Amino acid sequence: MKPATFLLLLLAIAALSCQTSQEGPYDIIIQNAKIIDGTGNPWYQADLGIYRDRITAIGKLDPRLAKRVIDAAGKVVAPGFIDMLGQSEYAILVDNRAMSKISQGVTTEINGEGESAAPVNDKILKELKPSLDKYNLSADWIDFNGYFARVEKNKTAINLASYVGAAQVREYVIGFDNREPTAAEMDQMRQLVREAMQQGALGVSTALEYTPAMYAKTPELIELAKAAAEFGGIYVSHIRDEQEKIVEAVLEAADIGRAAKIPVEIWHLKTAEKPNWGKMSEIVRMIQQHRNQGIDMTADVYPYIAFGNSLSDVLNPLKWVQEGGTAKLLERLKDPIVRKQIRKELEARGKSRGMDFQLMMISYVSNPALKQWEGKRLTEVASAWKKDPIETLFDFIVADSARTSRVVFAMTEEDLRMAMGQPWVSFCSDA
Repeated sequence: MKPATFLLLLLAIAALSCQTSQEGPYDIIIQNAKIIDGTGNPWYQADLGIYRDRITAIGKLDPRLAKRVIDAAGKVVAPGFIDMLGQSEYAILVDNRAMSKISQGVTTEINGEGESAAPVNDKILKELKPSLDKYNLSADWIDFNGYFARVEKNKTAINLASYVGAAQVREYVIGFDNREPTAAEMDQMRQLVREAMQQGALGVSTALEYTPAMYAKTPELIELAKAAAEFGGIYVSHIRDEQEKIVEAVLEAADIGRAAKIPVEIWHLKTAEKPNWGKMSEIVRMIQQHRNQGIDMTADVYPYIAFGNSLSDVLNPLKWVQEGGTAKLLERLKDPIVRKQIRKELEARGKSRGMDFQLMMISYVSNPALKQWEGKRLTEVASAWKKDPIETLFDFIVADSARTSRVVFAMTEEDLRMAMGQPWVSFCSDA
């Protein structure tokens, strides 16, 4: 069904479990609607009576009892949509209207992709400060109790929920070092997860293609997932590889679920980069096999064939380059000798991974002097700067203090449709 045929009621699903009444009065009656109530039942036709912020009647209603009548003939009325992965944990504190979500019918957003709004300490706030300063935003919380109180105080237009990030607790305890936690540090990380769960987190999350999450080995993640499982949480992951090692990455997610006895969700499932196009049927078959074996494994996708992240994330597979945080990354790129080594390793990786700078589009810059390049491919920037794409990449990251966002057109419609067709797949925007 085309999106234009939907008339979205931006109300909670729970509101549909209302007391039906023919008495009125109503502020609004929506007539002749095809109602899909979110329970999985077939649609049915009825009128809806709304008084203040509640649906108070469903049935055949007298339009004379309403201040306003909306004819929904030919349209579907449904509860607001759930965005299974957004990125609005800070943006919602800047602009509480959430218009980009509300205008699409999204009324609930889930956050916390590997990193999360809490817990925070001075070490994390130092790394986060440039992003918050841009919007004159300060973090006046240290845990989820404080963060959720801030969200409530801000009177946000959408419902917000969050996982606690495995990378977040790692940064809190270890920082951006590429090493395993000590026994004492592991205990502290487990305790941070438990506290987050007690304060309302939905589970523990990972984003294993990014630093410092990529430094965590499977046993560490199992221990954190076990802590979340104590409170009925789930393990949700941007898996370790979405390209040529996606099979191994899916298997790792399943192993974590099995060992921790916890449900598993794979975020924005994809087979990215041209050498991997066509693999989705194999991945779908793998996940279904694990489901058949009793592992509660699900996934979500976003409905487009491009992904978005930081321009500096091109360097993530070179784990040492981003170790220590953003300041260290920029320091390495400014050093001619280190930069030469980064280039050598990146070129070697490109030959095996099908890295194509033509597919990369600059979507956001922080430095006003670079604003003209938003919406342009990296190859267009390289041509204008009369440099090759790799040198352009390095120079752009440095010029924008590693705060550039990119979009990469790396997937196919066929693979996307294959994933979307599975009954255990839901939807996210990742934005």
